[in-house]
Amino acid sequence: MSDSFDPAGPIQATYMRGGTSKGVFFTPDDLPPAARVPGVARDGLLLRVIGSPDPYGQQIDGMGGGTSSTSKVVLVSRSTRPDCDVDYLYGAVSIGTPVIDWSGNCGNLTAAVGPFALARGLVDAPADGIVAVRIWQANIGRKIVAHVPVSRGRVVEAGAFVLDGVTFPGAEIRLEFLDPGAGDALLPTGRVVDELDVPGVGRIEATLIDSGIPSIFVAAARLGLRGDETQAEVNADAGLLARLEAVRAQGAVAMGLAADVREATRARPHTPKLAFLAPPADFTAADGRRIAAGEIDLLARILSMGRLHHAMTGTGAVAIASAAAIPGTLVARLRRPGAQGPVRIGHASGILAVGAEAERAAAGGWRISKVIVSRSARRLMTGMVHPAPLPDAG
Repeated sequence: MSDSFDPAGPIQATYMRGGTSKGVFFTPDDLPPAARVPGVARDGLLLRVIGSPDPYGQQIDGMGGGTSSTSKVVLVSRSTRPDCDVDYLYGAVSIGTPVIDWSGNCGNLTAAVGPFALARGLVDAPADGIVAVRIWQANIGRKIVAHVPVSRGRVVEAGAFVLDGVTFPGAEIRLEFLDPGAGDALLPTGRVVDELDVPGVGRIEATLIDSGIPSIFVAAARLGLRGDETQAEVNADAGLLARLEAVRAQGAVAMGLAADVREATRARPHTPKLAFLAPPADFTAADGRRIAAGEIDLLARILSMGRLHHAMTGTGAVAIASAAAIPGTLVARLRRPGAQGPVRIGHASGILAVGAEAERAAAGGWRISKVIVSRSARRLMTGMVHPAPLPDAG
């Protein structure tokens, strides 16, 4: 980090839950001057806030929680764009290596951006009603609208909305991901199904899509999996995780996101996402509930930063719903035959319904005009974070 600021100095911060994730939120003005722009100073400071890199994998000496869902940072500022209220920049912080991956979005923490912006005065709120906070997602250059409830000028956090993977109910925040497929880049190869040649795995069919987040979808059966695996099952199997990373890295190269598989693994662990899918089947959620096959349209398990996610990433859900709306993709083929409306995804913690609006593009391809998903969010802590101990601390 730069010598122009004291890395031990307290910094204003808000610790927030958004969807099934948690992260530390800042405005750029909260940070020391040298850390307000991209570079070594910013990354070094934020790594220290979270407690990375940690060879023990626990982030005990930082704000991170030792999982990909809790090792995250967010910067929110007033937008310079006339059609948006705030700019939102997301960093996925590696736990064991000194890397912050700024290449993609976090759909779960997107739900917390509107409430944070309102609480910090970045957006004016009416006394009562629903505020449509227009968010520019700076990592990927896309627009998202968050519909945030307010009462007496304050964000409503309590409510009856239940989100599988989150213990307590909260207020519903509806998110609209507008044109998440980035136009012509929706299907980076131009095909609904590709074949990847993966060392140690062989040739495997995959749908490669960039909607919400670059994603790779493969059939669970092709990997010798059921599609209803628990987080503990997958994360305890080092050989399986290595094979899954090999597939993800090969897909990253095929999508043009990395020059080779080594770069994909080293430099961009956050994107693309990899999910393995299966047709609907009965399964047991992480809280012990038995989910019947008739309650879902698809089984999905998604990887995040090299480990199986405990629920479903928000942007991964956007990508799944987008792919399900396009005929011929692996997602469409594995989805319940005849299913209409929002896709009911059976994930490790329960069920998530996501709706996508697809239409034929002028050039004959496909366009995803909008994806809608609901989450909840709330502030867990507001105050000052101390990135490092003082030099003379005993």
